[in-house]
Amino acid sequence: MQVELLLLALAPLFLACVAWEMVYWRRRGRADVYSWPDTLCNAGLALLHQGADKLAWLLVIPLYQYVYQHYRLFTPPSGWGGTLLLFLAQDFLYYWFHRASHRVRWLWAAHSVHHSSTRMNLSTAFRQSLLYPLAGMWAFWLPLAWLGFAPQQVVAVVLLNLAFQFFVHTQAVPRLGWLEYLFNTPSIHRSHHALNPRYIDHNYAGVLVIWDRLFGSYVAESADEPCRYGTVKPVPSVNPLWVSVVEWRDMLRETLAARGWRARLTLLFGAPEAAERVAAAQATDKAT
Repeated sequence: MQVELLLLALAPLFLACVAWEMVYWRRRGRADVYSWPDTLCNAGLALLHQGADKLAWLLVIPLYQYVYQHYRLFTPPSGWGGTLLLFLAQDFLYYWFHRASHRVRWLWAAHSVHHSSTRMNLSTAFRQSLLYPLAGMWAFWLPLAWLGFAPQQVVAVVLLNLAFQFFVHTQAVPRLGWLEYLFNTPSIHRSHHALNPRYIDHNYAGVLVIWDRLFGSYVAESADEPCRYGTVKPVPSVNPLWVSVVEWRDMLRETLAARGWRARLTLLFGAPEAAERVAAAQATDKAT
């Protein structure tokens, strides 16, 4: 697939950017922005994610192809018009996938891996979960095949969207003025990664920030409140496998120990904070 070859060709650029940023912060006395254990963990997570992703596409593309061949609603225009429509549709769906990944614990179990580092740098973009296929990320792109976009095009635009997002994982770029009315930027994404109450669960943009502005999830980074990174429930490990599964372990353990179907459904599919309240209440009841 041509876009995968393009991403392979971009890999040296990504690594060069990480090396440049490392040197940039060291020269400014901010060696703490990077740590080798954290960076190597990010690299390990990237390799695990890529392996799982390739396997998932082998299984999912035939499903996309079946929907495309038998149930597509439209034939999008060829050329740039169709490409623009696909880009807008996929970016819109990415927004809702990303938002759901913060508001549904089943999805958060996978996505929390990306937020689990207490550092924010370009290598953080590599910090992805190998369990996204299990969480159901692929289902969010299925409507694109139903709308009439060929599976190969869908995969290409998903990969390009994610490639763009590499460049927003940095503290080295300040706010970018009027561009932030349209595009996701490093400042906007820093706010998204912050665990401060002011910032948490905002700025779900992939490429375009217009969805956040339309649906009320936008918040600007403030110089008065510097971003603090990580997850509300810390993950004190740099073992890529443990970082990948720890939230799944907690979720399943709490669900199996819960009493009542309402509690179990909340622990699996409720908002992460609601699940925490249910787990705490269940533990208290058990203790008394």
